Amino acid sequence: MRPDKVEISWDATKSSWLVRIEVGEEVVRRHVTLPKTAADDALRSAATKAVTDEGYQPDLAVITIAR
Repeated sequence: MRPDKVEISWDATKSSWLVRIEVGEEVVRRHVTLPKTAADDALRSAATKAVTDEGYQPDLAVITIAR
């Protein structure tokens, strides 16, 4: 199953990146430890790993990065 939407954004309260995975009405949130200045490629890779770890098939087209 593929997620409908995957967004990675900086969570200032936790000082880490937050990956938000939406599948239908279900939302899964996972924090990843990368520096705030991480490159887009590193962020996409971390989001892809989080999606895979949750048991979904990653799709780079649905991953957005909110800086």
